[in-house]
This record gives sequence, C-alpha cells and structure tokens, in this order.
Amino acid sequence: MTDNDYLIAWGLYAFAALGCLLVWFKLTGWMWRYLREPLWVIGAVLLFCPTIIDPVKDKYAPALAISVLDLAFKVGSNVWRAVLDLATYGAVGLGLYVIFALIRLPFLRKKKARQAHAEAAAAQAAAEQKQAEQDDEPFAAQGPARYASQPAAPANGGSGTSGRYRVEPKL
Repeated sequence: MTDNDYLIAWGLYAFAALGCLLVWFKLTGWMWRYLREPLWVIGAVLLFCPTIIDPVKDKYAPALAISVLDLAFKVGSNVWRAVLDLATYGAVGLGLYVIFALIRLPFLRKKKARQAHAEAAAAQAAAEQKQAEQDDEPFAAQGPARYASQPAAPANGGSGTSGRYRVEPKL
C-alpha cells in the first residue's frame, strides 16, 4: 500500500466514522444530557482512536477494527496494544469531558436562575395587566343592556310620529 492509498483509506474511514458518529448522536439524542454526552465521547473515542500496527513503517489503523479483527481471527498480536490505546484515549476523553462539564455547571445554574426570574416577572406583569383591566371603569355598561333602552325624546316637544328630530347637515 502506497502512502497515497494509505491517506485515501484514512480519509474514507474518517468520512464513514463521521457518519456513524452522527447516527450515534441521533440514537442517543432522547437521553438525559449527563448520560448522553459521555456516550458521545465514548462513541467518538471508539471510532477515532488509532493504534499502531507496524512500528517499523509507522502505520496506524483504527483501534476498534484491529481489536475486533484480531479477536475474530485469533491472531492476537495487536489486540492488547489496541485495547490499551482505547482505554488511554477513553480516559483522557472522559477526563476532559468532566472538566468541561464542571466548568459549564455554574453557567447553566446562572442561566436557569435568570430564566426563572424572567418567568416570574412575566407572570407578575400579566397578573398586573389583568388586574388593571378589571379595575378600569368603562364609559358604558358592556353587554346586551347597553343598547336595550331607547334614547330620550327631546325636551322641546316632538312633531313627528316617532318623537325624534331629524338632524340635517348645514350646506
């Protein structure tokens, strides 16, 4: 295998591993955040951890693939090295995730407190608005009684059958 073929193989593997990682994100998307994110780290470590297969030529291969193939075909020459690489990268990845989660924790608490305060302020404003609408006196009674009575007849007497004067505009 030439160096060019080697790089093409790693490129294809990286593309396929990214696809598998996206599927893994979708499969674990419904879970609780503090269970989902470590599983994402473990999935990334399993997919992207390399192990050396030929120390003389400095050739690497995916550690998960080497472990599975060596165990399936009972070769066993590289399986312990691959498992050691997986464990090392896994410990480093999970350690970095724990540090990230501990740094993120105060920010999440502050955000949650800010949201609770905003919701309480919105509820209080809505209650004050409703109270202001109830306390406001309308100019006329609302409902069917508003239009039930007839207007009063003019005081100077009426000369029509209905007792109302007709208002005409001046031209």
